[in-house]
Amino acid sequence: MQHDKEFEFTRDDFDYLRKIVTDTTGILADDDKYTMYYSRLARRVRKLGLKNFTEYRAFLNKNRDVEIIELVNSVTTNLTSFFRENHHFEFLRDTIVPEIRKRGTKKIRVWSAGCSTGEEPYSIAITLAEAIPDYKSWDIKILATDLDSNVVQKASSGVYELNRVDGIDKPLLKKYFKKGTGHNAGFVKMNPDLMQLISFKQLNLLHKWPITDTMDFVFCRNVVIYFDKPTKNKLVERYADLMIDNGYLFMGHSETLYKSTEKFQLLGKTIYQKTNQIK
Repeated sequence: MQHDKEFEFTRDDFDYLRKIVTDTTGILADDDKYTMYYSRLARRVRKLGLKNFTEYRAFLNKNRDVEIIELVNSVTTNLTSFFRENHHFEFLRDTIVPEIRKRGTKKIRVWSAGCSTGEEPYSIAITLAEAIPDYKSWDIKILATDLDSNVVQKASSGVYELNRVDGIDKPLLKKYFKKGTGHNAGFVKMNPDLMQLISFKQLNLLHKWPITDTMDFVFCRNVVIYFDKPTKNKLVERYADLMIDNGYLFMGHSETLYKSTEKFQLLGKTIYQKTNQIK
């Protein structure tokens, strides 16, 4: 019903806008996303001082290069938390780091693909720092990317409201976060040594990846659920091509690669390992 909405939002508006998002990013929006699209884009219409979605569509067409970014930023979901699905970080600590040590190398390459506001790559950095006490003498690089340029900017600041770190163990909190004072009261900032391990970049996963490193493991959690099956399959194949033999891929709790690829085998708990295939 429209009478309780500030702006009229027709089915045609919804179909038009979600098609642009899908064409740009590959992200699908089911019919149940109608209300979410309205509530998030109504803020954009209001901010631009427009009267309705007809005017917004006209504005979008005139300012396509810039406004498509704002459109995508508005409707992509960025729900995350520190150490979300903690078993992944336990596996990193207990299995991956010992394997890397056995290789006799002090080099680690990681990709957090869909990093949102940064909690995931910072959780990776904390896990590595805890598992490798002399991590500062290692060559560790964590690439953190997201489609949403706004969340990438927030993530790179390393600043979070106190309630965002409520679930973190106190020893880790004390060690890796600095509590704000004065006008920064109510916020914490990440340890600068950890921040140096991470490079934050805006990246559309469907476009070319300007990545030259070979990854030891990739976190791609709660990302592929937004793609259709062919897009998901192609994305996973590209991850495999970018990773070392026996590298690891972490997926979200509601995601599966079942019948999607032969390049990864499931170890359990949404942890996949790249298979060594005879070529």
